[in-house]
Order: sequence, then C-alpha cells, then structure tokens
Amino acid sequence: MSSAIAARPDQIDPTDWNELAPLYQVLIDRPLRCAGCLEQLILDRSELDARVNEAEANLFIAMTCHTDDAAAQSAYTRFVERVEPELRRAGFALDRRIAESPFRGDLDQERFGVLLRDTGVDVALYREANLAIQTELTTLDQEYSQIVGAMTISVDGTERTIPQMVGELERTDRSIREAAWRAIFERRYADHERIDQIFSRMVALRNRMAQNADEADFRDFQHRKLRRFDYTPADCGTFHHAAETVCVPLMRALDRERAATLGLERLRPWDLAVDVHGRAPLRPFTTAEELVAGTSRIFHRLRPSLGGLFDELRGGGCLDLESRKGKAPGGYQYQRQWSRTPFIFMNAVGLHRDLITMVHEAGHAFHSLLSRDEPLLHYRNSPMEFAEVASMSMELLTLGVLEEFYAAPEAERARRTLLEELPGKLAWIAQIDSFQHWIYTHPEHSTAEREAEWLSLETRFGRELDWSGFESWQRSSWQRQLHLFGVPFYYIEYGIAQLGALQLWGQFRRDPAAALDHYEAGLSLGGSKPLPRLFEATGLRFDFGAAIVRELLAEVAKELGVGRQG
Repeated sequence: MSSAIAARPDQIDPTDWNELAPLYQVLIDRPLRCAGCLEQLILDRSELDARVNEAEANLFIAMTCHTDDAAAQSAYTRFVERVEPELRRAGFALDRRIAESPFRGDLDQERFGVLLRDTGVDVALYREANLAIQTELTTLDQEYSQIVGAMTISVDGTERTIPQMVGELERTDRSIREAAWRAIFERRYADHERIDQIFSRMVALRNRMAQNADEADFRDFQHRKLRRFDYTPADCGTFHHAAETVCVPLMRALDRERAATLGLERLRPWDLAVDVHGRAPLRPFTTAEELVAGTSRIFHRLRPSLGGLFDELRGGGCLDLESRKGKAPGGYQYQRQWSRTPFIFMNAVGLHRDLITMVHEAGHAFHSLLSRDEPLLHYRNSPMEFAEVASMSMELLTLGVLEEFYAAPEAERARRTLLEELPGKLAWIAQIDSFQHWIYTHPEHSTAEREAEWLSLETRFGRELDWSGFESWQRSSWQRQLHLFGVPFYYIEYGIAQLGALQLWGQFRRDPAAALDHYEAGLSLGGSKPLPRLFEATGLRFDFGAAIVRELLAEVAKELGVGRQG
C-alpha cells in the first residue's frame, strides 16, 4: 500500500472530498514501469475505495433507517452531491490508467481478467456529462423512498406502516382482509401522481445518459453498465417466454385451486395470502430478538459453519429488522467494505414472509463473509445473477429446519407456501423485466401509455384475479416495485438466480453435504470469475431457457401434487 494511504487510513474523513482528493491524486500520478507496478496500483486503489465505500454505506444505511431524520437525509444528500461526482471522476482516471496500461496484458489473466474486462466497459461508458444526471437520479430515488417511508394508515386511532398492515391480508375473515387491502392501496394511490412524476423524470434522465454514451437506448446502456457479458436483451426475451409458457399456467392452476378451496368463483386481490383451509396466519415470531435467535438455530442445524457466520451479525450494529414509521421500504444486505461487516435491513412485523426475508438476506451476508478475505474490492462483489443464488438458495435449503419456528404441521404448511409462490415469483420477475424493456425502448411514452403497457403485461403474466372496481389502482400497482426506481434493470437477476437456487435445492435433496460444499465453494469466489464459471463452481448450469424452466418447475409441481404444467 502506498505511504500516502497507509499513513492514515482510519484518520481521514471519507465523506470530505478535500481529504480524499490528495489520496486519489497520488494514485493517479503514480509512475507505472511494469506489471508489478500496475498490480500494486490496483491493490492500493482497492484499499482506498473500500474506505470510501464504507462511508457511503453508513450514510445510506442511516438515510434508509430514518427517512424522517433531516440530519441523516442531508448528510447522504451532501455526499451524493459533493463527493460522488468527484469519486466518479477520480475512478474514471484510475480505470483509464488500468485499461490503457501497456502492462495490462502482462498481468495474470486468470487472476485479473474479470477486473480488466469490467474496467474496460466502465471506461467506454464514462461520460462527464452523466455525472450530474447520476446525482439527480440518486436524489429522485431518495425522494421516492421518503414518500413511501412516510406512508402510514390509521387503524382505530393507531398509526401503522404499510408493512404492518400487510399481515391483515392473512386474516381468515374476508371482510377484514378486504378492508386492509383497500386501506393499503388507497394510501399508496394517494401519492401515485407524485411517484409517476418522479419516475417520468427518471426515464427522461436515463434516456439522456444513454444518448450521451452513444447507446441506442437506456436498455442497451444499462445492460453494458451491469456487465452482462454472458447474455443479451434477446436472452431476456427467452426467459420472458419461458415464464409465460411454463410458470404462468402453473401459477394460474394454483390460483384456480385456491379459489375453489375458498369457495369463490374468482380470486380478489385480498384473497392471495389467506390460508385456504381457514387456519390462523403463520406467525413465527413476535420480536426481532426472537427472529434472530430462531434464525441462528436454523443455520446451526443446517451447517454449524453457517450458524457461526450468522452469529457474527448479532452484534456490532449489523441488524435493523423491525418496521416503523419513517423507515424506507424493502430489505437489503449491505457489505461495509472497510470493516468487512455486513448490515441487514428489513421491515419485519412477525409474518412468515419476514422469516423468508431474514434467511434471504442472511444468504447475502454469507456471500459477503465468505469472500471477505479477497484483497480486491472489485472481487468482493459478485454479479447480481450469482449474488441472488446465495440468498434464494437459503430460502429453499432451510425448508427442512423450519421446526425451529413452527410445530411440524405449521412447518409443512410453510414449506408448501414457499413452493406455491415460486411460479408466481418467476412470472412477476418476467413481468417487471418486460415492463422495463418496454419503458426504456419507448422513452417518450406518456403516463397513459405506460399504464396501458402495464395492463397488457398483467394479461400476459398476471394472476387470475378480479380487479373490478379497482382498475385505477391496478394501473399504478407497478409503483410498489422499488427496483424500478433505484436500480433499473436489476430484476431479471432474481429469475436467473431462482433457477440456480432450484438446481441447488435438487442437489441438497440428493446429497445435503455436497450441496452445501458447492454453496460455500461458489460463494468464496466472490466475483473473481466470469458468471458461467461461478455457476459451474457451485455445480449449477447457467441457463434460463424454457427447457430448464420446465424441468425445474415440474419438480415443484410434483412436490405440490398438481402435475406437470407447461
């Protein structure tokens, strides 16, 4: 590490560009006389980037945990506006030095090939004019989070968040479910015009970014920016077709079965979460402490090494789990790269889906922890298509140990619930991804055209639901998918990864120890290998065509006893 960095890694304020600028300039100006010099530059840059990355992570975490905290919001905004643009400029200067170095070909290509490939794309796409646009997009996404985080509903004089209200959709009394669903969608719809305006502005800005980078449209720009070297937009269309022809028929068959069991002609939107046999909703825990303790037991039973990794999260400010007013929506795992400690954020209210979110985000944390000894920051992150294998696999591999939260009959019911949701999950992923493809290849569209396209996709991929009387709410129902706002085109990864997770689940049912060996081996590679090789290291096929979807969904259908579909 260079002396300029090593002298004070913990003493600088990484949120102050005045302190960061000299350190980056040292790296930018450093003479490069051989491949060893280039390798050392990459390593030293990684250390400095990790310090700054963690500072940004902490600001983002504080901002999402407290959207109603003006100081937290302004601190994050200040970093986005004052530091991020300068970081991107310095990052581009370093990327260009690496990409254009005459010694790049002398580096070990097995070790540095992925980094060099990725760096080349980053240099090719960089445009100074896009820095201000990226800052504005981040600010708009922050505004979206603030709007959604402020959404509450008054029930009998008590203010409740939307995640807290979702549990009412599992109530066996249909009138209560309907009232809760109406209250949730009415509250969301109250802000739909503001959210539409934010999104329309985002689409325009992203289209301008693509034009600045000489790309045909933002879809092509973002596919390159996301480093999708191993599949194309046309391949995404192949997945959409597979979901439509294989997953949707199974999902709708399950919907018809649900309606028949409930004694209904057609399902309404408030009929999807209730137990069809009239049993009380699954409530695996009451407090966050119970959730954490039970999840620890699950992982210790699955494999003691995983239990040990999870227990590392039980201290050091690694968890913020319970829903509350002023908290951003959703859930995430964020690796703090300097200390190499994960942080898990979610909005738990005691539901079964909260338990699934917990093991999902823990899977991401395992990925971070298993690859934390990698010296290169670039490789401590992995392609999202594989990162989600880490998390989605945990949803499936923990199915056999749910008795840590439930009695045996409830555990079996929870297992069936997850499997029943899989066809619908894959169909929804295809719907969201198709929506994004249309949006960004038709960037001049109107709000009315956007709503019409969403309804068209509902017909193609949607559930067998009766939305009568709530058509206006249905047209804006896409707004609840936060990925559309903050991380555009980050969604098909879930579909690709789900197919990988289903393959790993098949391995696990045949040989649990071998499957977990594969899991840990693949995750320990971080992002140091190309995507297909990461799948291969985990014993998986990198494939998301109709044949493999049909094969894997047939196994799900068999488990559910509904026969082969598609």
